[in-house]
Amino acid sequence: MAGNTSTDPNVFILPDLGEGVHEAELISWKVQPGETVEEHQTVAEMETDKALVEVPSPRAGVIGRLCGEPGDILKVGEPAWTYEGGGESANGAAAPTQQPSRTEEAETAEEEREDAGTVVGSLSEMPGVSGGGKVLATPAVRRLARDLGVDINGVKGTGLAGRVTDRDVRAASGGGGGAPAAHAQPAPEPKPEPAPQPQPAARRSPSADLATTVPSQEVVSSHTRLVPQGDTQIVPVRGLRRTIGQRLRESVDRAVHFSVMDEADVSELDNVRKRLAAASGEKISYLPFVASAVCRALKEFPMLNAHVDDEQEQILRYAYVHMGIATDTEQGLSVPVIPNADALGVLEIGRHVSELARMARDRSIPRERLSGSTFTISNVGSYAGRFATPIINYPEVGILAVGRVHEGVVADRGAIRIAKLIPLSLTCDHRSVDGADAARCLALIIDLLKRPEELLTPAR
Repeated sequence: MAGNTSTDPNVFILPDLGEGVHEAELISWKVQPGETVEEHQTVAEMETDKALVEVPSPRAGVIGRLCGEPGDILKVGEPAWTYEGGGESANGAAAPTQQPSRTEEAETAEEEREDAGTVVGSLSEMPGVSGGGKVLATPAVRRLARDLGVDINGVKGTGLAGRVTDRDVRAASGGGGGAPAAHAQPAPEPKPEPAPQPQPAARRSPSADLATTVPSQEVVSSHTRLVPQGDTQIVPVRGLRRTIGQRLRESVDRAVHFSVMDEADVSELDNVRKRLAAASGEKISYLPFVASAVCRALKEFPMLNAHVDDEQEQILRYAYVHMGIATDTEQGLSVPVIPNADALGVLEIGRHVSELARMARDRSIPRERLSGSTFTISNVGSYAGRFATPIINYPEVGILAVGRVHEGVVADRGAIRIAKLIPLSLTCDHRSVDGADAARCLALIIDLLKRPEELLTPAR
């Protein structure tokens, strides 16, 4: 594991647990203070935005202090634990862990809201994109720095993962937290705030995966004043759930989403699927056929098999298809990747889907299989529903939601018949894909699904 090291050999500094990882949630300690550990013995289990990671001891020794409790967020480059004799002050007493003040916590939370992280790791993790050692900042912040004449590379970032925020740029320009003013104005007299009015009682949340129960009490926020009835459940936003929120927020903020929807007649495909399952002895769903059809369609419409690099203001189109398969897990949504899916047949894709789903659910999937996809499929129909408006897996530019297969009435050469239909919802980023191209791509996918025999071999 790459990362910072301490000048004190008895202090273990949390390393980078994966490409671009800046922090990790402490899930559990596997040892106790005073316990003797061997080299490479697991000391802690931590969760990053990519995977569950076991952190080993780099050497044999006796554990001194454990720097954190389960549920804490530990930063890369900060002490994670010490060995006996390490991490002490000059007088021999253990140095207390500095706790952030409430004001610091509030400022950090505000900065994280203002400057969310990237959606699929960082752009330096994506194929064909290099970080180049530049500071982390959004395009809007970079534009602000140019307008104010500030060299952004010399600004120390205080945002999430060291990102430079607009507040940092304004401070560097001498304008503090706001835009520079020509003349200083006296501060206005504060107006008395009106007495808060009581609000209707909030309903109890029906969510089943609630974490902490607190007694009924008045809950006050900066926007509302609620008096809930009954117990209130508090769910910390941590781990994968926190990452999902950051990535989807980034996608909605940056990509220009639009969707096209239609249904494909998969009656013949269903017959081929059953024959193939009987001949191979394997369980085969509709999803491998859809993935195979998508791989072929992306060859014809390369503008959908791409990434948008907002920092460089360019679009990267790929000759290969690394297919992301959105997978539901107990911890939340995960997107494992099938590399070079266009070189695989239906049976091979089906085996990859099954194996990736298993590893994603038991948290054993390698980190490198959770990033780098060029297009994503979300099989929402495995649960319920037909059409959807899926959110793009940024920095990709396209995602296909597959709905529930159902029987429907279709008109076929002047006759009416009952057919098996599969709903398809294609969402694209309008910055890379025009509406006509998206519609033609979806039409080609539908046409290929009607000719399933052609999907049994690789797309290449």
